[in-house]
Amino acid sequence: MKKATNASISTSSDLVYDAALVFWRTVTNIFFREVRPRGAFNIPRDGPVIFVAAPHHNQFLDPLLLALEVNRETRRKVQFLIAAKSMKRKAVGFFASMMSSIPVARAADDASPGTGLIYLAENDPCLVLGHGTRFFSEFTPRMQIMLPKSVGASVAEVLEVLSDTELRIKKEFGGDSGKGTVRIREKLQELQNEGKQGLEFKKLPHIDQHEMYQYVYECLKAGGCIGIFPEGGSHDRTDLLPLKAGVSLMALGAMANHPELKVKIVPVGLSYFHASRFRSRAVVEFGSAMDVPQQLVEMFKEGGNNKRTAVAKLLDLVYDGLKTVTLRAPDYDTLMLIQAARRLYRTPGQHLTLGQVVELNKRFLEGYLHFKDEPKVIKLRQDVLKYNRLLRDLGLRDHQVPLAKKSYWKTLGLFFYRFLLLVIWSSLALPGVILNGPIFIAASLISRKKAKEALAASVVKVAGKDVLATWKILISLGAAPVLYGFYAFLATVLAFKVGASLTWKILTPIAVMVALPFIGYAALKFGEAGMDVLKSLRPLFVALVPGQQRYLKRLKEMRLRLSNELVDVINEFGPKIYENFNEFRILVPSASVPPSSGQPGLWRRKTSTGAVDAQGNLLSHPMTWLDERLFGWSRSARRGTSAWAGSASNDISRAATPEGSSDEEGDYDTLNYLEDSQVLKC
Repeated sequence: MKKATNASISTSSDLVYDAALVFWRTVTNIFFREVRPRGAFNIPRDGPVIFVAAPHHNQFLDPLLLALEVNRETRRKVQFLIAAKSMKRKAVGFFASMMSSIPVARAADDASPGTGLIYLAENDPCLVLGHGTRFFSEFTPRMQIMLPKSVGASVAEVLEVLSDTELRIKKEFGGDSGKGTVRIREKLQELQNEGKQGLEFKKLPHIDQHEMYQYVYECLKAGGCIGIFPEGGSHDRTDLLPLKAGVSLMALGAMANHPELKVKIVPVGLSYFHASRFRSRAVVEFGSAMDVPQQLVEMFKEGGNNKRTAVAKLLDLVYDGLKTVTLRAPDYDTLMLIQAARRLYRTPGQHLTLGQVVELNKRFLEGYLHFKDEPKVIKLRQDVLKYNRLLRDLGLRDHQVPLAKKSYWKTLGLFFYRFLLLVIWSSLALPGVILNGPIFIAASLISRKKAKEALAASVVKVAGKDVLATWKILISLGAAPVLYGFYAFLATVLAFKVGASLTWKILTPIAVMVALPFIGYAALKFGEAGMDVLKSLRPLFVALVPGQQRYLKRLKEMRLRLSNELVDVINEFGPKIYENFNEFRILVPSASVPPSSGQPGLWRRKTSTGAVDAQGNLLSHPMTWLDERLFGWSRSARRGTSAWAGSASNDISRAATPEGSSDEEGDYDTLNYLEDSQVLKC
């Protein structure tokens, strides 16, 4: 039997915690292009709080983003529950200790193979029989038995050991629904046909979490904040995993032991746009704080069945809260369909914040799941999928379709201009890319290896992508000082060989160590600009190829038709699912409305931090800065027209800055033309 003890729990000082946050804020600002909070006003400014976050798609980065946003908004300190197994890793354990994380021993982390094979009794799904097993020596009551992945890695608690070949479990595998039992019996039948006598299994120790819970109760009593991921572990599925009861036990237990406490539970949704990619985007959404019903606390105090009922009911409330802040698609195809429909819903030229993108995704998904069997919705789904196939055949993305211009010479001029930009930014980024190349390569290779290992050891992961970002960051943090130190050593050796003065011999390694991070950051910014230009060249090139114009015209017409059909479907079914639909809709689109009408308007450039920079900023995005000055976006703003288009036009394909792309593509800035008739409704 294993036991979690307070001896393994250490609380860092506020100074150490703040220092860790400063360090990780720098790291996350480099890794992520943009991190946006939503609903931060829902964070309680004082009193005991449990932050319940999901989905857990980015292993160790999820708690960091949550802690950083809570600290930014309220200066409060969040202590996260972390697997004790993770605390044993040197780097992870060191930083987790700095942030006062609470280690939790998990039975699955200490699973070990059992002896022999097992199968279920014919008339009793709770009676486990064995061939060559040693149940008396390997199991005791309250331990758990785990089946292999082939039957869903089901787990059941041991109620009684009857003999070396018989034991009774508390509940049948997979729960009382019986679905797990049916699946197991089908698998056993397959094995019998192959001449095998049963299933392999693992034994899981009973973990006494009493001291860990007592520590959490004391933290809440002191008015602290606890962070927990109730799914129990990170994963890369599109829907939430079943929630563990820990959050209910913590909230109810704290209020039962300390009647004066009023614990609040805040659901937190984490939405990523390409979570494992460098320079991706993230949204941290805080839901309304929930009070723990006093009635459930009283039931919890009574123990027995009432206690279990109270825990289950509070867990249901937590799940309902998480549904309001998370995007829960039943499968990957549905998720892709929802994102495609949301992009079609937006009028070209309109800008959506990351928060609005997340909210629209949630509303689209809710509406689709509710009306997916309606004939109009079925037809729209088929047409959207057909549109996506056409995009794929042409090698374009949806946001690039309106930018494919008809004017050959203007398109050719824009193509060469941006190609020149690509050469310039690539040249400026090249030194940093070469110097930091070994870090990029090592991080990529090792993170993929770790993803394969995590996938092999997990029963819930699909591809192991939830660990990629974490390992990329950890490898980079470890490799950068070593590589920079090696460069400093080489530079010092060179200084001695060329006979430099003593002053230069001393200053050379210091100068190299100081300069390299800035060179790396410059490569990041210039390389980012170059990638945006590279993405913008594809539609221009396609538009220049003879014979492609008819496909582009067909694609534009199809996009326009789908956008209008989508709006009609939303206007028809939206009021049926949402009250006050028109009052609270996020966006009122009009697919046929051009981004510029020629009437007086205002050009605004939204930066990654949300600030408005009408003149462009070289440090924010060099490509945007040149576009601003060479093509006079700001000078044309007074007329509400594009410098390329010349005069006001109804052509939706007029040129825009090359970074104006899809929400998921992670463009650094977006150039928008805002008029009274096109202002987003929030």
